Amino acid sequence: MKQVENIRNIAIIAHVDHGKTTLVDQMLRQGGAFRQNQAVAERVMDNNDLEREKGITILAKNTSIFWNDTKINIVDTPGHADFSGEVERILKMVNGVLLLVDSFEGPMPQTRFVLQKALEMNHKVIIVVNKTDRPDARSEDVALETLDLLESLHAGEEQMNSPIIYCSGRTGCASLDPSEMGEDLQPLFAAILEHIPAPLVDENGPLQLLVSSVDYNDYVGRIGIGRIDRGTIKTNETISVCNYYHDDINYKAKINSLFSIEGLKRVPIDSASAGDIVCFAGVEYINIGDTVCAVDQVDPLPFVQVGEPTVEMTFSVNDSPFAGQEGQYVTSRQLRERLFHELLKDVSLKVFETDSTDAFRVLGRGEMHLSILIENMRREGYEFAVSPPKALFKEIDGKLYEPMERLHVDVPEEYFRHVMEKMGERKAVMLDMSPSGNRIKAEYLIPSRGLFGYRSEFLTDTRGEGIMGSVFAEYQEFKGKINKRSVGSLVAWESGVAVTYGLYNAQERGQLFIGPGVKVYEGMIVGINPKGDDISVNVCKKKQVSNMRASGSDEALRLVPPRQMSLEQCLEFLADDELLEVTPKNLRLRKKILGRTERLRAASREK
Repeated sequence: MKQVENIRNIAIIAHVDHGKTTLVDQMLRQGGAFRQNQAVAERVMDNNDLEREKGITILAKNTSIFWNDTKINIVDTPGHADFSGEVERILKMVNGVLLLVDSFEGPMPQTRFVLQKALEMNHKVIIVVNKTDRPDARSEDVALETLDLLESLHAGEEQMNSPIIYCSGRTGCASLDPSEMGEDLQPLFAAILEHIPAPLVDENGPLQLLVSSVDYNDYVGRIGIGRIDRGTIKTNETISVCNYYHDDINYKAKINSLFSIEGLKRVPIDSASAGDIVCFAGVEYINIGDTVCAVDQVDPLPFVQVGEPTVEMTFSVNDSPFAGQEGQYVTSRQLRERLFHELLKDVSLKVFETDSTDAFRVLGRGEMHLSILIENMRREGYEFAVSPPKALFKEIDGKLYEPMERLHVDVPEEYFRHVMEKMGERKAVMLDMSPSGNRIKAEYLIPSRGLFGYRSEFLTDTRGEGIMGSVFAEYQEFKGKINKRSVGSLVAWESGVAVTYGLYNAQERGQLFIGPGVKVYEGMIVGINPKGDDISVNVCKKKQVSNMRASGSDEALRLVPPRQMSLEQCLEFLADDELLEVTPKNLRLRKKILGRTERLRAASREK
């Protein structure tokens, strides 16, 4: 075994919006990945449409730079708790982590989660206090809070002595002194080379490579990505594929193409040695967690055990009156193939068939985890219906247990009472509270189901100034009933086209989701009733024409602009007896039972 001194493998981990991808931009610039006059988009690593639209990283991605003749392989990871499976799986690829912490917000729930995973794997840590150019920065206090977090997670002595770098990812400067801004990122690069260990490998042994990520290319098919733990991999070499947890996976394949990661490009190479992170093509069925070995020594490596899902939804074939009109893929077979295909690249997701051939249980790490899947599918042309998200319960020793989340909130002082009131309604228990200037920070332990539909309320209650973040904590005994929402639905009375006269009368009952000219069907939800009950409204009703009244007088009626709902807001709004119809062109809320008479009968039977 020897160390490969000219390679470092690191991951950048942090809570959402703490500036990982922006810092990677500057590392690439100063590492020579771009020409001096090259125009490069911001957050260049967030290269798919959804990531750019939402401003978050969803998938972990690999890049690399060269600094002082040393290749630094960098993995940019998601910060949102729902995509923490992406972080868990790539930690097997690296030897150390850069832990980014916002210079104002300090350690947040996801900071704790990802740091705990890194410590469990005994990775070296470099603490990076980011956004030090913020006017409200409190860099030294945040550095101390991060050291306290390390201590609370029982970090070793060496990890407690982790170097602290004060950095501004936006301006591309770093310093060892919190009172100085620095000129460039040289202190950060120097800390990586000095503190992150070079990979310790056996270069002359038989090949061994653990696949930690999978990509797809239309020209070469599936692409495996992983670090070579032992030996050398070569183009056109015959290899064995095996899996530590599945004895039935054991077959031979040929490496058709081999790539090294340099900046944002994959450069074709003939061979690569242990310690480096490479991409390879030619193995048709390669999956995350598989091990690529030499043919004469099949020796699989264990893969990290990713945390369990906490939320489930039911994906089913769309059976509304508008079914099949807007989607390209509408059958149960196509839906099944797409969901099971997603399992190949998302280690946090689970899919199960149900008693019905038209419905599938989909389990994920949170509402956003599943909403991203839904959005990707609708953009690909799929049409289907989804149920409201539900927490996954467990039965232990005859008692019902439910998932609990560790929730951090940071809100202006004048709005904190609204948050406390909502937390009480949702069975949350306060763990800690501390003032910070004219704001209050608090930590709660809350049932996962208590957070369903709360994010929009939270932003409303805090006038958009509140910050919240949560991460799965543990399972605890069932906390009792939680009222999910206090409003009811305005439900279309009949099928047809919404007209101004019908909408004008309906808007007196509540806020509408649709405007005139929109096609509706019986049982479709067209608005919100603030009084809490479901009300049937006839939005297709036209004014009777007579010799005393002309139909043209409708123009005098004034309609309130309809409320436009995003996918996440639709999922938050859903009640237990409702579904969301998802098509490439529209999102429609509807009742599970469309007929008004049938709904009343079903409700009376339940009573």
